[in-house]
Amino acid sequence: MQIAAHDLGRLSRLTAGCAGVAVAVIGALAAVRVPPASRPAAALFPAGLALLLQTLPASKGTRTAALAFALIAAGAGALSLASHPAAAAATVLAGLGLAGLDLRVARSRFRVADPLVAGAAIIALVALVPRMFDPTFPPGRGPGGVMSPAAAGGLLALALGTILARPETGPLRTAETTAGPGTTVRRTLPALIAVPAVAALVSALAARTGIGRPAAAISTGAILAALALLGLVGYLVRTLDTADRRQRRLVGELNDRQEFAATLLQSMSEAVMVLDANHRVIDVNRRWRELTGHGPDEPIRLDPPPLPPAGGGDYLMPRVDGTMVPVLATVATIPDAEGAPRAYVATYVDIADRKRAEESLGEQNAELREANARLEAALAFKNDLTSMLTHDVAQPLSSIASLAELLRADWADLPDDIRLELTTKIDQNTQRLIKMMNDLQLLFRLDTGSVTARRAPVPLLEVAASSAATGFDGVEIDVAEELAVLADRGHLTVVLQNLLKNALTYGDPPVRLAARRRGDLVEIVVQDSGPGVPEELVPSLFGRFVRGAGLGLFIVRHLMEANGGSVRYERAEPRGARLIVTLEAAPI
Repeated sequence: MQIAAHDLGRLSRLTAGCAGVAVAVIGALAAVRVPPASRPAAALFPAGLALLLQTLPASKGTRTAALAFALIAAGAGALSLASHPAAAAATVLAGLGLAGLDLRVARSRFRVADPLVAGAAIIALVALVPRMFDPTFPPGRGPGGVMSPAAAGGLLALALGTILARPETGPLRTAETTAGPGTTVRRTLPALIAVPAVAALVSALAARTGIGRPAAAISTGAILAALALLGLVGYLVRTLDTADRRQRRLVGELNDRQEFAATLLQSMSEAVMVLDANHRVIDVNRRWRELTGHGPDEPIRLDPPPLPPAGGGDYLMPRVDGTMVPVLATVATIPDAEGAPRAYVATYVDIADRKRAEESLGEQNAELREANARLEAALAFKNDLTSMLTHDVAQPLSSIASLAELLRADWADLPDDIRLELTTKIDQNTQRLIKMMNDLQLLFRLDTGSVTARRAPVPLLEVAASSAATGFDGVEIDVAEELAVLADRGHLTVVLQNLLKNALTYGDPPVRLAARRRGDLVEIVVQDSGPGVPEELVPSLFGRFVRGAGLGLFIVRHLMEANGGSVRYERAEPRGARLIVTLEAAPI
């Protein structure tokens, strides 16, 4: 029948309690005795009570009382050190062992009480061994001892009870999962203690069977005990040798695994860095040294080491020469048994080629977008130009064709004034076509960036008057004679003519051309009295083909930019449009 672990523990504590009662009784009987020999044994009474209290259910009161009785026992034993050193020393050790029964050495599994109780048991055993050989001596000539048999027996019972009081934590514990020399010694400890008893028993049997001399009987028992002890030592040596061979095998396997892990680490194509919990570098592989510029045996000079972010991703790895190399980095945590970080493994993959390919692809995409934008602009320009040619060129051409056909068919019947009128209209339409072709030619040159300005001081009043005289009747001119601008004279003439034409075409008279000096600049204003420019057309007013077929304001803007000036629009008050040209002032 198997006994459960908790039942075995209960039986062990019950045995320890019985031992405590027995020790207390021995101590009480010794205390009644008057002779001085009873003084060390009297200390067993509080020691037995302390052992009994240690086996009761744990509470603050029982633990405090047990501690007090144990210290009283140790103190009573210390008082007899001078007269009975062996018994007193054993009693002191036993009392201190009971007082520190639950104390451990620096949170380890070793108890403070174990060596103390073992010392008390050894002293008591040494005192009892001579008594075991008593049957081998003649009557009245038995061996002496260092303490009374009652005291020695009480101390042995006390030591045994102390061990049994905590079977789960004392020398008898069996919870260790691995065998070793410590387990072997603990298992053979009862045999070591039993050797003197066996020797005494053999000596007594030898004396009873014919060996008359006590020395011979003792020698026989001692020889047999020595042989048993020698066999036990041989068993321990063999056990230690087996453990040593097993340890060497485990060390060899560990070295093989370490070599395999090192070979695997060095053979990886990715750069790998291993760090401890404090982010100190433990090891790196060959690829990591190549990536960071370190030599094969060169110490790592990156402080702190390049640890990527916790989430990983694209990362710039610093090199020894101060440059950076783009990598794809990841970091993994190696936890210990409790889940806390024990080490870190960082992996880096060189993505410099991928980055260069992405940059090259980005440049190609930018060039493609720019080319697409140019194609779209060219297509829009073609559509606008086709629309303009279809509308503005077709109208004067058809007018010229119809007028010329009328003159040819009815020339003889037409009076001279009608002939002159028709011829004048043909000339006007022809000039309109010539002006349109000149604007288109200038537009193409502006679009290709081949227009250059030859800037020189230009008298503004003279150019304004000549521009207004070319078919722009009713224009008011307000320009001072001393005003001059730094510009290309031909470009300035084209600009003023286009501004006056735009004002007369889309505005209402009167149209006014004025100029004022503003510091180092001169502002030329062409203002009409019309409804002004609709708000939705203002952002694109100086673009190509605005208002259906206009090129004038687009040409004005580019010619002003070529001459270092600018043009802008403002709404006039109370009505009308103001187109303002700004140029650098110049002396006449």
